[in-house]
Amino acid sequence: MESAEIRRRWLSFFEERGHTVVPSASLIADDPTLLLVNAGMVPFKPYFLGETKPPAPRATSVQKCVRTPDIEEVGKTTRHGTFFQMCGNFSFGDYFKEGAIQYAWELLTSPVADGGFGLEPEKLWITVYLDDDEAEQIWREKIGVPAERIQRLGKKDNFWSMGVPGPCGPCSEINYDRGPEFGVEGGPAVNDERYVEIWNLVFMQYERGAGEGKEDFPILGDLPSKNIDTGLGLERLAMILQGVQNMYETDTLRVVMDKATELTGVRYGDQHTTDVSMRVVADHIRTSVMLIGDGVTPGNEGRGYVLRRIMRRAIRNMRLMGATGPVVQELIDVVIDTMGQQYPELITDRKRIETVALAEEAAFLKALKGGTNILDTAVTETKAGGGTVLAGEKAFLLHDTWGFPIDLTLEMAAEQGLSVDEDGFRRLMKEQRERAKADARAKKTGHADLSAYREVADGSGETDFTGYTLTENESRIVGLLVDGVPSPAASEGDEVEVVLDRTPFYAEGGGQQADQGRIRLDSGAVIEVRDVQKPVPGVHVHKGVVQVGEVTVGASAYAVIDTRRRRAIARAHSATHLTHQALRDALGPTAAQAGSENSPGRFRFDFGSPNAVPGTVMTDVEQKINEVLARELDVQAEVMSIDEAKKQGAIAEFGEKYGERVRVVTIGDFSKELCGGTHVHNTAQLGLVKLLGESSIGSGVRRIEALVGVDAYHFLAREHTVVAQLQELVKGRPEELPEKISAMLGKLKDAEKEIEKFRAEKVLQAAAGLAESAKDVRGVALVTGRVPDGTSADDLRKLVLDVRGRIPGDRPAVVALFTTANGRPVTVIATNEAARERGLKAGELVRTAAKTLGGGGGGKPDVAQGGGQNPDAVGDAIDAVERQVGETA
Repeated sequence: MESAEIRRRWLSFFEERGHTVVPSASLIADDPTLLLVNAGMVPFKPYFLGETKPPAPRATSVQKCVRTPDIEEVGKTTRHGTFFQMCGNFSFGDYFKEGAIQYAWELLTSPVADGGFGLEPEKLWITVYLDDDEAEQIWREKIGVPAERIQRLGKKDNFWSMGVPGPCGPCSEINYDRGPEFGVEGGPAVNDERYVEIWNLVFMQYERGAGEGKEDFPILGDLPSKNIDTGLGLERLAMILQGVQNMYETDTLRVVMDKATELTGVRYGDQHTTDVSMRVVADHIRTSVMLIGDGVTPGNEGRGYVLRRIMRRAIRNMRLMGATGPVVQELIDVVIDTMGQQYPELITDRKRIETVALAEEAAFLKALKGGTNILDTAVTETKAGGGTVLAGEKAFLLHDTWGFPIDLTLEMAAEQGLSVDEDGFRRLMKEQRERAKADARAKKTGHADLSAYREVADGSGETDFTGYTLTENESRIVGLLVDGVPSPAASEGDEVEVVLDRTPFYAEGGGQQADQGRIRLDSGAVIEVRDVQKPVPGVHVHKGVVQVGEVTVGASAYAVIDTRRRRAIARAHSATHLTHQALRDALGPTAAQAGSENSPGRFRFDFGSPNAVPGTVMTDVEQKINEVLARELDVQAEVMSIDEAKKQGAIAEFGEKYGERVRVVTIGDFSKELCGGTHVHNTAQLGLVKLLGESSIGSGVRRIEALVGVDAYHFLAREHTVVAQLQELVKGRPEELPEKISAMLGKLKDAEKEIEKFRAEKVLQAAAGLAESAKDVRGVALVTGRVPDGTSADDLRKLVLDVRGRIPGDRPAVVALFTTANGRPVTVIATNEAARERGLKAGELVRTAAKTLGGGGGGKPDVAQGGGQNPDAVGDAIDAVERQVGETA
C-alpha cells in the first residue's frame, strides 16, 4: 500500500466517524518556542492549553513534521530521519479511552477491502501505563487482546506531557511484531527493534505541575475536560504494509535513492559507507523540498540555517558517492512527483521550489571548491604541528567566508581524524553577532509567560477589533499589566500593557506595523499607546505609558488611533500588494512573497528570485504600479472560506497561518490576496509609488524598498533639485547629464594617471642620490630616509628596490625608506642577498620599525612593508632600524 493511500484511508476513516479533517499546517511553526512543527499535535496545542476554543469536538489530520536534534545520526542508522508525517485523531471533551482504543483497533485490523489496513491482530502488542487499569481492561474485555500481549511500562515510556505545567496523561501504545528475524521475543518491553511502535494513544486527563525531565513532576489533579491526542507514524506503517526492512526502503524515499544510484552509479546495499550517504541524500532532499514548499529559504539563522545545513549535507554526500556536477534538479523532481500525490501544492509550486534549491546548490558548489582547499590546508597544518583539534578561527573562516555550516566542518574534520574547537568558533560567532546591527526586531513576546494574557482571554473573551471601519471607539479596560506583572491599577509614568474589550488599534502582524495613539479614561487619565501586539490568539495588548492620572481595571475608556500614521501605513500595505502582483506578472509565480514590512510612507517587500532583477524590469514594474493607481481601482475586503479563496485565485503568503475563514483583499481586477491588514479604499489614495531599488538578503531571496505617497513625492523633489544643480554645473539638459558626467570623469581619470606618472618619476629621480648617501654600519650599506608625504606605497616600494639595485651586489645593503600617506606613516625595507647572509631580514626590520610607529607589518626576507599610527615617530623608527642593523651585522 503506497504512502498516499495510507494517508487517504486515514482521513477517510475518521471523517466518516464525525471528525473534521484539518489540513496539515505549514512546517513553519506558529509558536515562539519552536522553529518548525515537530509533532502532529502542535497545531492543536492552543486547544489543549485552553487558549482557543476548538473548531469541532473531533478532528483528524496528517501533519508534516521536521525534527533535527539527531541530524548527525541520519544515515548512520535506518531509524533516524528529519521529515515524517504524523497521522492523528483528536477529541476535545468528546470520546475518551474506549472510543480512541476502538477506533485504532478497527482501522488497523479491518480488511483492506473494507477500508482498513489489514494488520493481523495476533501481531499487535499493547503497552499501557503502570497503573492505568481502565485502559488495560478496555484492551482485554472490549477488544479481546490476550493479557500476555499487554505490557505495563513506567512514566518514562507511557506517560505524556508537553514538558511544562499543563495537560498530561497516560499513554497506550500499539506495537507490531515484525518476527524473529528482528530479534528475541518478549514484547516491546524487551525489544523495540522487533516490536515497532506504530500508534500512540494519549489520554489527557490530568494537570501536571512544574518539574524536570519526563518523570519528576507532580500530578495536581484531574482536568475539567478529558481529551484524546493520538499519533501514528505514517512512514512506520508504510514500512510494515510495504513489507520492507526500514523506512528508507518505503516508496517515498526509495525512489530518491534509486535516482541517486542513477546519478552516481553507486548501488544501495553494496557497502556501509555509501549506504550512509544514500540515506542522508534521500532524507535530506525530501525534507528540503517540504521546507522550501512551505516558504523556508536557505540562510544563516533559524529555519533558513536548518534548510541550508541539510541541503549542503545532501549535496556533499552525493559528491562523496562520485557525483561531479549539479544533481539537485533531478533529485527534487523525484520528490515532488512522489510527495505531490499527497501534497498537490508541491506540483503547483514546482518552479519556485526548483529555483530556490538550484540557487543554493550553485552557491554551495562554488563554496565547496574554495572551502575544501582551505580546510585541507588547515588539517595539514594542524597535523604537521602534532595537533588533534582544528582551530575555532579556521572553522569561523569556513563559515563566514565560504558558508560552511559548523556541522559540515565537524563532519569533514572528523573524517580526517580531527575534532574542532567549537567553543572558539561559537565565541567568534557571538562576537560577530554583537558587532552586527540586527535587521529585524526581536519577537515582542519571546518566550515570556503568557498565562496572564490567557487569563484575560478566559475571563473576558477575545478582543473585538473594530479598526477595519473605526478609528476610535468606546472601550473598557479588562486587563492591565505593569512591568509585565498583572496589576489592578497603574499610576502616572508606569510602563503598562492594557487589554481592552474592543479596540480600533491594529496589532502588528502580516508585515504591518502596529497602530499608535491614545486611550483616555473617564477619570481624565491618559495612556500613550506606542505598540500593539497579540501574544495569544485574539487578544490585543496595548503597550504604552500612563501620561496622566491613574488607570484601573474595569474603567471605561475611549481609544483613539493616530489616523495620520494609520493612513500612511495603509497606503504602504496596499502598495505592497500591487508590487507583489506586478512582480509576479513580470517574473512569474516564482516571485512569491517571502516577507514584508509596511511602515508609514514606506515598505519593503521580500520575494523569491535566484538572480538580481534587471533595471529595465524594475522600471516596468514601477510604471505598472503607478498606472494602476491612475486607474482609480476600488479596494475591497471580504471574508470567506479558505477553499473559496483558493478557488478565486487569492494569493497566500508562505508561513502565515490561516483559519477556515479568511479575509481576502481585492484591488480591482489587478490583485487578490489573503490579508488581515488595513488598506486604502481606492488606489488613487496612494498618490505615487517610488521603488528605490532591490538587493539580495539571502540565497534566492531579494528585497525591494520603496516609498509611497508624500514620502515618494519628497524623494523625487530632492532628486529634481539635485538634477537641477547638476544641470547648472555641466551646462546641459537632464537627458545629457549621464554622457557629460561620464566624459568629465574620464578626463579626471586621465589627469590622475598623468599626475601619478609625474609623481612616480619625481620619486625615482631621487634613487641615485639616496644610494650615494648610504651609511656604513659595521660593513653594511644602510640607506634610510623620509620621502615626500603623499608618496604611494607602490611608488615607495619601487624607489626602495631601485636604490637597492644601485648598490653593488657584493656589498651587504639595507634600504629603509619612510613616508606619510593619509596621515599615517608607511615604511618599506629591502635587503640584498649579501645582507641576508649576515642575518639581516627585511621582515624582522619592518616589525621593529612598525612597532616604533605604533603599528605592525611583515613580508619576505628580501622586501617587507609596514605602517603605524604615529607619523611623528618616523625619526625614532629610523634610529631603531639602524640599531638593529648594527647589532645583527
